[in-house]
Amino acid sequence: MTVIALLSVAPVIEDSMAGEIAKAVDALEDYDVEYETNPMGTVIETDDIGELFAAAQAAHEAVDGDRVSTVLKIDDKRTRDTSAAEKVGAVEAELGRPPTSTD
Repeated sequence: MTVIALLSVAPVIEDSMAGEIAKAVDALEDYDVEYETNPMGTVIETDDIGELFAAAQAAHEAVDGDRVSTVLKIDDKRTRDTSAAEKVGAVEAELGRPPTSTD
């Protein structure tokens, strides 16, 4: 996969956002993307930048609310294929350990 992105979609509300974020994540199922949600957003991988934009738009539109905040950060490697796991693996190799806290 050549396009890796970090997508964060959230309603601007005082209460829990979990239900609305779940709607955004669920909307990704209709697209040819792989994804993994973490506490700060969802990492998306795909071969097609158009598919990424369509999936991100669907996730944004799935969230109800008067105001929705969406951030999309894209790493579009055009000269070679790489995956999110490979990127994390490269950092792990440099550290000589998993890139997580040891506590």
